[in-house]
Amino acid sequence: MAESGRWRLRVWPDSLLGRITLVMALGVVSAQLVGSALWARQQRAIEHSEVLWTSRQLARNAADTIRHFSSMPAAQRQHLIAQFQPIGGSHFFIHFNRALVPLTPVRDTPWTDTVAELVRQDLRSYLDAAQMPQVAFALPQTLHVFEDAPQAGESAPTGHAATPMPRPSPAPMLVIQYELESGHWLYLACAMAMANAYFLGHADPFGSSRITWQLVTLLIVLLPTLLLLRGLIRPLDRIASAAKAFGSASTPEPIAETGTAELRRTAHAFNEMLARIQGYLVDRERLFIGISHSLKTPIMRLKLRTELLDDDALRAEFHEDLDDLDAMVQSALQSLRDTDIYENLIAVRLDTLLARLVKRPIYPDASISFSSLAIQVQGKPLALERAFGNLLDNAVLYGQRVQVRLSRLGQLAQVEIRDFGPGIPAASMAAAFEPHMRLNHGKTSHQAGTGLGLGIARNIVQAHGGEIRLHNHAEAGLVVTVLLPAMPAPCD
Repeated sequence: MAESGRWRLRVWPDSLLGRITLVMALGVVSAQLVGSALWARQQRAIEHSEVLWTSRQLARNAADTIRHFSSMPAAQRQHLIAQFQPIGGSHFFIHFNRALVPLTPVRDTPWTDTVAELVRQDLRSYLDAAQMPQVAFALPQTLHVFEDAPQAGESAPTGHAATPMPRPSPAPMLVIQYELESGHWLYLACAMAMANAYFLGHADPFGSSRITWQLVTLLIVLLPTLLLLRGLIRPLDRIASAAKAFGSASTPEPIAETGTAELRRTAHAFNEMLARIQGYLVDRERLFIGISHSLKTPIMRLKLRTELLDDDALRAEFHEDLDDLDAMVQSALQSLRDTDIYENLIAVRLDTLLARLVKRPIYPDASISFSSLAIQVQGKPLALERAFGNLLDNAVLYGQRVQVRLSRLGQLAQVEIRDFGPGIPAASMAAAFEPHMRLNHGKTSHQAGTGLGLGIARNIVQAHGGEIRLHNHAEAGLVVTVLLPAMPAPCD
């Protein structure tokens, strides 16, 4: 099943242009095959009717000739044949023999057996004779016409009169032998009359000429279609590129509303959606900033009022609650600032950025090993620095010992950050990116955290078209894998 699925994927194109092209090509070829089959069937029917008509005409003429020679004395027959010499060579050959001349019949050619049988039955019907005429096709180069001369190419023996043989032809000759009376056999060979019968059977739907014409027709149909499809699909590609850029660029440009009416409506709807989402983002930022600034003043007033409390324990509890509230406001603002960093996309040396981060003075007691390749990505340097800084902070805080490795995985840059801490339980792995989600180990070892580092890092990585994954190492600790689209190396 897997092999058949892979075969279907190889045969069935992934792109819209490829699928439409394949379907159209199959449709045109199928129509051509059906048309060719119908044409061949019609041609064979025409050939069959022509063969029947020619065979009956030939049998009728041959019967008239036999009756004519039967009605005259034997002495006059040779004299009459001699008179036919000026005209006989272009159509027929007539001769009298004393015995039946053996022939080498033609085999495996279209219609020869059918024509011979039709002529034989019609002759017997026209002549109303008891004996069956001898009818067969034979090739001129192997044809015997005299009982005492080996082949047709030799001259007639002395005392024999015969019409000249027709010109040599690749078509076989229809030979009719009929015994007029004992010892007198009429030998009649027709060359040109049945030439078409030999060449029948050329209504081949798979002949070279028809295949050539079908290929030309296929190209004539497909080439304009491909040009039209490319013009229709190009606006869709622009919409897809704009949608992808919208996930990473802070101010994406609207797309041109060109093409067919359907494509213009799609582009217009996309531009309207883009404008609405950008408006929502601006409103969200203003809302967050306004709420946080509005909350700072009452929090500060409450802290001042708690100083007037005489109960020290109650005052400490108020201070603790207000500090938590202030930390939540600050973390919300920090999350907004860290996610929405307004920068231009540039080429960023990822190895240089990571090397600078692992040497920051805020990790004096941590053991961090770093190995890398020279890899560039297209991104926002401050945003990437914030994302990898959060991941390194978590690794150092919860694992102390950290391994960082930068490598290339196909067309992707792969950053693996492994700590040697307790890791994350499998049941909590999916929730690790949720805002303010902190595990028990993090709460006890790092009480000042807000639980936003992983979520901010994932948002930044996804905005760069990348992916972030978590898994526990087989020996110990957590491995965070970041995949980002890599720029081609200079040697690529």
